[in-house]
Amino acid sequence: MTNKTKMLCALLSFILLACTNDSESDLLLEPETNSEQETEEPSGIITYNANIKSIIDGNCLGCHSNPPRNGAPFSLTTYEQVKTRADNGSLLSSLSKQTSENGSMPPANRLPQSTIDLIEQWIQDGTLEN
Repeated sequence: MTNKTKMLCALLSFILLACTNDSESDLLLEPETNSEQETEEPSGIITYNANIKSIIDGNCLGCHSNPPRNGAPFSLTTYEQVKTRADNGSLLSSLSKQTSENGSMPPANRLPQSTIDLIEQWIQDGTLEN
């Protein structure tokens, strides 16, 4: 192999290794530095204002604002808008998809499983506001 071919192979290997992967072990690890995605383990019933609003604000409003941006089809700026998406199953479905799946939200990086579990618990608790 020529030096040019070796260099191209090394570069290609580096690019492939740098790609992200949503393996099961990746999903179980919590982010170390992204405070927007960190969730505290709540005690008692989960409510929108106490537990969910900060997750939506920090991870969804970049696109799902009022008016929606970046091609988002709806807004998630109010409790009622989030509750509607939670009650019809689309919120949890989109959040539970792997990053590479069509319709995954947020599209760039999947939320930590503990955050998704918190949203699921909120839905199971009745999507309470306060």
